[in-house]
Amino acid sequence: MSNVSQNIIPVQQVDSVLNPIVEASGMPNTAYVSQEYFAFERDKVIGKTWACIGFASDLIKNGYVMPVSFMNLPLLMMRNKDGEVQVFHNVCSHRGMQLVQEAGEVQGMIRCPYHSWTYDLNGNLKGTPHIGGIAKHKDDRFKCEKHGLKPLRSAIWMDMVFVNLSGDAPSFEEHIAPLESRWSEFLGNDGLGLLRRVNMGGHLEIEVASNWKLTVENYCEAYHLPWVHPALNTYSKLEDHYNIMFEDRFAGQGSYKYDLSGTAGTHLPTFPSWPEDKLRHAEYVALFPNVLLGIQADHAFAMMIDPIHAEKTIERLRLYYVGDEATKDEYAACRTATLESWRVVFGEDIGAVEGMQKGRHSPGFGGGVFSPEMDLPTHFFQKWLATQTKVALED
Repeated sequence: MSNVSQNIIPVQQVDSVLNPIVEASGMPNTAYVSQEYFAFERDKVIGKTWACIGFASDLIKNGYVMPVSFMNLPLLMMRNKDGEVQVFHNVCSHRGMQLVQEAGEVQGMIRCPYHSWTYDLNGNLKGTPHIGGIAKHKDDRFKCEKHGLKPLRSAIWMDMVFVNLSGDAPSFEEHIAPLESRWSEFLGNDGLGLLRRVNMGGHLEIEVASNWKLTVENYCEAYHLPWVHPALNTYSKLEDHYNIMFEDRFAGQGSYKYDLSGTAGTHLPTFPSWPEDKLRHAEYVALFPNVLLGIQADHAFAMMIDPIHAEKTIERLRLYYVGDEATKDEYAACRTATLESWRVVFGEDIGAVEGMQKGRHSPGFGGGVFSPEMDLPTHFFQKWLATQTKVALED
């Protein structure tokens, strides 16, 4: 183990998280406030698996590009002329200039603003003005085909764009298979294909002054429901919830009695495969590291947790409805009511996660403890994090 890694976070503190829940303590404050740990975490923990960096539907037409900064890493999502979405490092191969500054449609080529090198929408280097001297735009000593944009291993699932920064994680199909299997009871084999985002609506962007992990931990458990979400607790009560934990990367909660439609009067089309006797069931699953998912009989949502720096996070939510029928104007009021209900819920969480972040600066807090019943999913997430961190520290 290197001294640098040891200085970031002592492995003994990581080990304490891996104890049985009644003896465990949480990850130490350093993991939530240190920018050095934030960088370590990106490269050695998050980068080793599949992380969400955005939404494919935000690339609104063929030929559209969107720069994203993922944990200070400049990336570029591109939809080529054939509609295929790919992800590249957002840097020119020549001198490392950030290539694209803002989202938009590209009519011809992507042009570097520094020396005007150009790339097509598959990342191929096409133009190198004056590379061999004045008016010599080609040079036999330089092979354009070797210097295109650097692609990342990427995948799209439920509209989310995932990347594996290290390039050596198991396939995304293998990564997501346990959740697809679990949710097949509700969605059938084609439910995800029925999801529709309506007119670029149905989205929230919420900035919170907290570490990204606190938003995941908060999402995993229902324990805080009666005190933080009084309205939600009227139609999806704490006692109607159950814990969800499976494989090593999925945790959250489910509800037996989610009933927004009865409370707010919404009436939206439902998934055709959803069991009739479970129309009030809902599941809320965190896919580690940074995706929060929710399915109800009449809609679904995906939230990307975007870590900006150690103490700032943006929650990017997209709502989806079932089938083309749900996109019609007659359901507009129902869609609005659904979005507003989630705006309230996620808004109520801001104070909780920001309050925990402030507490992480206290020498009187050493990572905390867990309820042996109510905090099982949160401890499950922290064990995942601690396991990945320990492997990286001992590398």
